[in-house]
Amino acid sequence: MTIHSNKQIETRKKEGIDLALQNIQAKNISTLFECVHPIHNALPELNLLDVDTSTKFLGHNFQIPILIDSMTGGTSAALKINTRLAQVAEQFNIGMGVGSQRAGLLSSRLASTFKIVRKNAPNAFIFSNIGGAQLAEGLKTSSIMKLIDMIDADALAIHLNPLQELVQPEGEPNFRGILKRIHELSKDLKIPIIVKEVGCGISPQVALKLQKNNVSALNVAGLGGTSWTGIEQKRAIKANLSSKINMGLLLWDWGIPTAASLLLTKQSVKLPLVSSGGMRNGLDLAKSIILGASMCAYAQPMIKHASKSYTSLTQFIEDLHFQLKSIMFLVGAQDIKQLKSKEYVITEPLTSWIHQISGKNEKK
Repeated sequence: MTIHSNKQIETRKKEGIDLALQNIQAKNISTLFECVHPIHNALPELNLLDVDTSTKFLGHNFQIPILIDSMTGGTSAALKINTRLAQVAEQFNIGMGVGSQRAGLLSSRLASTFKIVRKNAPNAFIFSNIGGAQLAEGLKTSSIMKLIDMIDADALAIHLNPLQELVQPEGEPNFRGILKRIHELSKDLKIPIIVKEVGCGISPQVALKLQKNNVSALNVAGLGGTSWTGIEQKRAIKANLSSKINMGLLLWDWGIPTAASLLLTKQSVKLPLVSSGGMRNGLDLAKSIILGASMCAYAQPMIKHASKSYTSLTQFIEDLHFQLKSIMFLVGAQDIKQLKSKEYVITEPLTSWIHQISGKNEKK
């Protein structure tokens, strides 16, 4: 396994936070949620006060179908951010993932930036996080157990980020054997495994392979929000790596838009799905649930508000909750189960994504 020093990892994690806060987004393509149109109900026959946003995911109850997506840790700069994120996860009974925990294996000081999460969210749904590339390089099950124990995790997220690894200055683009390791872990671990992308989306073919290898849920993490390709391209500029700089520019908008990835994956597998990648408001949340998501995960807005203040963060989540309840009211859905059954219309270019890829899959 490639060895990086604590200082190298901490520097990379710190740069990841700083660049994410600079709002480095997809340039010429969106999530395509603007192509999803729920049908308005002028006779909802509901009292807004009776609308219930609670749900269940991987055996846990949530007040709102929201996860704070895996973002940070492994740097002292993350301590305050993860503390605030964990506090709101506990306050609002939502879930939270930590950033890639490899740094926590190398240093007790860096491990504390992850441990702070469970300390501040003793009852919340918390998930560990490790990269698929680290599995391919031989990260042992015993080390993964240490990561899980580090935060008393309720689930393990394994992130797939082949494009990010290609552009990242220190990247490790070796993904051979990951599926086998995921299958092994599904037998070795007592907690659910969530497999997620980091902004390029999950295709139906990949979703099917993962379902056959016993994962518990998928986070589609599609294109249209924060561009980790763009973030690594900025880091490559700093490192003066011309090939990676050019690759980052060329593939800045590479991937499957979030709405397309969610719809296509929902058609292909029966696993619980998490919608993420460019989630910005309660309308994105409501549309995702209507399209078939069990949960929705937010990253950039959470870290942005957490970096400002706890008040800013709580206000954002309260706004999300009110927006979701309002849209449920407008489509006549008293609870999340009813919301999932509501009709919608999709328009171009999302329709082309769905019809062309679905058509190709049917011919196989």
